[in-house]
Amino acid sequence: AKEYGASKQEAYVKFRKEVKNAWKDINKALLRPIEVPIFVLERILNLARTMDTFFQDEEDGYTNSNTKCKDIITLLLVDSVTI
Repeated sequence: AKEYGASKQEAYVKFRKEVKNAWKDINKALLRPIEVPIFVLERILNLARTMDTFFQDEEDGYTNSNTKCKDIITLLLVDSVTI
C-alpha cells in the first residue's frame, strides 16, 4: 500500500473486492462441466478458501499465526462437512 500511496484501509477494501471477484470466477468454473477431475478442482477450491481465511477481518493470519486462523483452517480442511 505504501508504494502506491494508499492507506491500509484502502488496500484492504481493494483486496476484499479482488477476493470477491475471484470467488465468482471459481464458482463459475466449478459449475461448468469440464474434463478436469473433481478432486483437482477441490484442491484449488480449498487453497482459495484457505487464502480467504488467512486475510479476513483485516488480519494477516499468514504472518501472524497466533490469530484464530489456525482453528478456522482446521475446521475448514480437517473437520469439514461434506454436503
